[in-house]
Amino acid sequence: MDTDSAISALGALAQGTRLDAFRLLVRHEPDGLAAGEVARRLDVPQNTMSVHLATLARAGLIRAERRSRVINYRADLDRLRALTLFLVQDCCGGRPELCAPLIAELTPCC
Repeated sequence: MDTDSAISALGALAQGTRLDAFRLLVRHEPDGLAAGEVARRLDVPQNTMSVHLATLARAGLIRAERRSRVINYRADLDRLRALTLFLVQDCCGGRPELCAPLIAELTPCC
């Protein structure tokens, strides 16, 4: 991941509804959720949610999959991994023991 891609992804997440939607989709991997269901769960009007989901998709954080008449959204976990690695790639100046607590926090979730 390059700096411009990271800025795009972080910018997309720098809004409450989009961050909530992304975290909701991460929780529902690998199946994802229909756009209307994301809107319902977050109590956001569907047209507003569509704009937020489009912003996340342009940033590469989610993918839309058409299933018949329904558009299903999934978090792009590869992109999330790339963003996370970009943020910590130079962590602790080559002293892995300093990064151990961070890695320990991330390990149980995966």
